[in-house]
Amino acid sequence: MVAVLITGILIPFLGAALSLLLPQRLARRICVTSGALSIAAVSLVLVHFTIEGRNGFSQSLVKVAGVSIWGVTIDNLSLLIGFAVGLVGLFVCIYSIGYMSLDNVEHPDQGRPRYFFFMQIFIGAMAGLVFSSTVTGQLFFFEITGACSWGLIGYYESQEALGGAAKALIVTHIASLGLYFAAATLYASTGSFSLSALSTLSAPAKTAVLLGILFAGWGKSAQFPLHIWLPHAMAAPTPVSAYLHAGSMVNIGVYIFARAIQSAGSVPHLVGAVGAVMATFTLVYAFVLYFPQKDLKGLLVYSTIAQLGYIFLSLSLSTFGSPLAFAGGVAHIFNHAFAKSLFFLVAGSLSFATGTRLMPLLRGLLTRLPVVATGFGVAAFAIAGVPPMDLFFSEFAIFAGGFEASRFYLPLLILVIIAVAEGVGTFAWFLKKFGEIVFGPPSPMVAAAKPVPLSMTAAIVALAALTLCSGFAPFAWLG
Repeated sequence: MVAVLITGILIPFLGAALSLLLPQRLARRICVTSGALSIAAVSLVLVHFTIEGRNGFSQSLVKVAGVSIWGVTIDNLSLLIGFAVGLVGLFVCIYSIGYMSLDNVEHPDQGRPRYFFFMQIFIGAMAGLVFSSTVTGQLFFFEITGACSWGLIGYYESQEALGGAAKALIVTHIASLGLYFAAATLYASTGSFSLSALSTLSAPAKTAVLLGILFAGWGKSAQFPLHIWLPHAMAAPTPVSAYLHAGSMVNIGVYIFARAIQSAGSVPHLVGAVGAVMATFTLVYAFVLYFPQKDLKGLLVYSTIAQLGYIFLSLSLSTFGSPLAFAGGVAHIFNHAFAKSLFFLVAGSLSFATGTRLMPLLRGLLTRLPVVATGFGVAAFAIAGVPPMDLFFSEFAIFAGGFEASRFYLPLLILVIIAVAEGVGTFAWFLKKFGEIVFGPPSPMVAAAKPVPLSMTAAIVALAALTLCSGFAPFAWLG
């Protein structure tokens, strides 16, 4: 299993090199092929893991002076999230075939090799991070994803794009200091960088390490006050927004926090309290910023920040004795990857076909762009928490887990009630936007829309199907 997994991690790096070395016309094919082979490798490991009884294990791969620097962990958590981010990566590569085209009304660009280079490096780095068994391994791939985000956000080379790329790189690098601190503290206390060593720490050392990881998570997952890079990152090509800023990169933060909680055993309540309070503030702050947004991608940015706030809240509440809250948070990572990636790809299809993402100019999608309109509806209902969409199930578990934790720690009830109220507000706001944009006679820009290419349509249909059907999957997998 380990050899197959390492192959799946390395294939995208090889594909990235080939994208630069071989003729430009082959770059997009290489990107799709490497993405497909990578998720195929993860899927093979998942199947073998299931057949062998789903017994998780870690294996060290790189040692220096007898200390493990990097290894892999194969268990329920890493395979669930690794499968989700790998599958979304493949669909984004397929979508990019059509989107990176001179036919794109908003951004005519045929897709230079460096776009596909950075995209594949990112897919490989995400796989490497998700399966890492050490804090140093997480840190290594954490920094690679930061470099990739810089290259992809600044792809169009406009002043806005370059500024957004620089801001993303600086803020997420500042956040990485939390992982440097966590790695140093863990090694000083235990002589090991392995995440499994977290459970052996004293309470003060464990608090310090977990708060360092939480700080790093806030930066990658765009939580207040380190959220400031994400709105400016929307200058990137929309497939980049779908993968880096919805389905993959922003999930790094919540994933490393979830992995740390799982590895630590008992978690000091101070860590849970800080995480829960900041998450609640972030999701309310992001919700307030829904209202002035005119650009659909702008709305999706703040929706992403809020949804990640739900995950941090749930994971933090789980430290007060609620396994259901932990399962809900992990399931939300999985489900949100599909739903929000779908929404971003819908936004990209609108800009491709009409030249705009401004919501006041978009009316009557169902008449002119029925597949895109259907994808919009599925994604909007999912973010609103409407059954049977996938996010309904994980949000329900988050709220139920929050109430479970509140039985033992009553002050937490206030945070859970605020989160529920935000969920009701999100429900109302996204259903309002759905009614305004999808139905009615088409606006002039929608009426003049160009056809959406088959590769883009296929990716939207696949992600819509997953958003409709995947709700139970993470809970069944986690048990």
